[in-house]
Amino acid sequence: MPQAVSNPIPARMRGLNRAEICDVNFSEFVRGWEGRAGQAPGDDEAVLSGSALDARGFRELFESQLISRHLDLMARVLRVQNKVFYTIGSSGHEGNAMVARATRHTDPAFLHYRSGGFMAERFRKLPGMDPVMDSALSFAASKEDPASGGRHKVWGSKPLWVLPQTSTIASHLPKAFGTAVAIEQARRIGHALPIPADSIAICSFGDASSNHATAQTAFNVAAWTAYQKLPAPVLFVCEDNGIGISVKTPDGWIARNFSQRPDLDYFAADGLDLASGYGDVQKAVEHCRRTRRPTFLHLRTTRIMGHAGTDFEIEWRSIEELCAVEATDPLLRSAAIALESGLMSKDDVLDLYEATRAKCFAAAEDADRRPRLDSLEDVMAPLAPYTPDAVAAEAARADYGDRRLEVFGGEAKLPEHQPPKHLAIQINQALHDLFAKYPETLLFGEDVAQKGGVYTVTKGLQKAFGPRRVFNTLLDETVILGLAQGYANMGLLPMPEIQYLAYFHNACDQIRGEAASLQFFSNGQYRNPMVMRIASLGYQRGFGGHFHNDNSITALRDIPGLVVGCPSRGDDAVTMLRTLMALAKVDGRVCAFLEPIALYMAKDLHEAGDGGWLTEFPAPGEAMPLGEGRVYGDGADDLVVFTFGNGVPMSLRAARAIEAKHGWKVRVVDLRWLAPLNEGFIREQAAGAKRILVVDEGRRSAGVGEGIITALVEGGLADIPLQRVVGADTFTPLAGAAFLVIPSEEQIVAAADRLAG
Repeated sequence: MPQAVSNPIPARMRGLNRAEICDVNFSEFVRGWEGRAGQAPGDDEAVLSGSALDARGFRELFESQLISRHLDLMARVLRVQNKVFYTIGSSGHEGNAMVARATRHTDPAFLHYRSGGFMAERFRKLPGMDPVMDSALSFAASKEDPASGGRHKVWGSKPLWVLPQTSTIASHLPKAFGTAVAIEQARRIGHALPIPADSIAICSFGDASSNHATAQTAFNVAAWTAYQKLPAPVLFVCEDNGIGISVKTPDGWIARNFSQRPDLDYFAADGLDLASGYGDVQKAVEHCRRTRRPTFLHLRTTRIMGHAGTDFEIEWRSIEELCAVEATDPLLRSAAIALESGLMSKDDVLDLYEATRAKCFAAAEDADRRPRLDSLEDVMAPLAPYTPDAVAAEAARADYGDRRLEVFGGEAKLPEHQPPKHLAIQINQALHDLFAKYPETLLFGEDVAQKGGVYTVTKGLQKAFGPRRVFNTLLDETVILGLAQGYANMGLLPMPEIQYLAYFHNACDQIRGEAASLQFFSNGQYRNPMVMRIASLGYQRGFGGHFHNDNSITALRDIPGLVVGCPSRGDDAVTMLRTLMALAKVDGRVCAFLEPIALYMAKDLHEAGDGGWLTEFPAPGEAMPLGEGRVYGDGADDLVVFTFGNGVPMSLRAARAIEAKHGWKVRVVDLRWLAPLNEGFIREQAAGAKRILVVDEGRRSAGVGEGIITALVEGGLADIPLQRVVGADTFTPLAGAAFLVIPSEEQIVAAADRLAG
């Protein structure tokens, strides 16, 4: 282990900006170096005796470290001039360049925000790419930023397989694991991978983030998978700098916590010393690639210049501590290696240092002159792509007839030739149909395989399509949605099942912060196509309390770009699923399909035995356009009821009583699509109505009903008399008390009475 370099900054400078001090530190260290230089090694010789790193590799890594450092210094200087808009730096973490060198550019990477060294080195993997200019465009929020189009400062690159992360407080670990599993899963089902079959997934994060529940979820599922001898080639790179913003990590905690974990293979490397650390990094990478096991690389780093430009560390750390930290600057050690080995002279090192500075500042000034996003349309362009004609064509595509016949057992057994069925069976038949159409589709979740789900909606799927396409996961919704993103990254079409809507809230950030944001922050270059099925809503006759009767749709509707559909009957479910799969396939959309549990088995509408809620299975080629609602009683305008889900059959039953009581003609409008709300359709149905009633089984605050009313008001229809029947702002209790907090048919009739008054 090399000796720590003493801090050469004189006392008179110790109250200055620490970035300036680190900058001066480097130059003064090189000028003051008094060691003896060895004979310069050849390009292919070890840079120092016993090192696994040759001279050529060291020189390139050193250059990558310098690029990373000068990007940080540039950001600190130009931020105050409003030419740069991000100052969380990589200083002290430049050793992560070794991970980039030891891996391939086709190994998908999900990176910590201190990954400047990694990115500079990975740029070497493809000719003609410029790490300095590309990074400068991102720092400047330029519209020409090739990673995000100016939407955020991200480390990302489509050709380099670096999927952009906007925040790395552990939320990216589950999808990195999912990607590793998907590499193997795709091969097993015969799906063509976009990367080599022996690729690994790389995921870097800080020591503080390793404690996050989401990180622990990823470590647990990785070990759970390896325990069963299933491949999961993910390289977890913990860049341990000993501090999280201002909270110190206890000495030895990372090694103690991870070095003895069964089924999580631990390696340690010194990220502060290229000569001694590179061999250990290589070993970890080679082990992960060869064994296909989850691997934990504990990379020693430090953090100099603070958490970000706004972090004035001198206010909360002693000067002695700061000086000690700055003495471990990895660039000082790299300079010493260059000088000790005879590879570079003092002038060579300083000339390279200053030339790199000049290049970074020139690129930043150039980037500042480039256009930035200047319209809302530009900002939102990649958020929710929609090509309706292509989606409609894909949803209607029915060129898989032979496979359908095989799956369903012949022409006579095709679902469209069967008698009308209830919702659960029609969804089940639709899933069989879609699995026949899309061989890249996977369905997974809790209890979905042999059992067929809690409500038997997935019954028979595993038998028909095998355990490689339909399988159970461990009981962790964060894992389920992380897997979905990983499969999507590898070109598969995942259908994750969340067993109950309340369970989604446990893992909401995997959709809100990760899956739904990827197209936006990658400027449409990456996408997470998926159709997430969720058993949802209330009216289960008091069974299960709030965890099985969750009516909170707000958390879904609030996610930018997410498509949310909610059928109330079987035929609608089939045609909606076809469109949702087409949206995922064609436009890469993240979709949620809310299945009303209380309507799964509903057969009757008005009286027992009337079969009024049974429907025929739509033939292949029939699909429902995004945003299209269903209208019952078209043309009736005495009262128009807007609703969805359980509210549809309730409103239809209430409509009979209202018509008999008041002599009105009642129109019931099933929205079916809850995000995005089709405001034009809502206004069209409301125009000419004498009265309007909104029936929303969600909660009063921030529910779908508020969106409907807003569409009416903004459409100039505020003068029409209106009432709202909505759930209460409370959790759902057990037994009969459940019906006190959600809308009822009696409340719908009473609201109509108020409108009559």
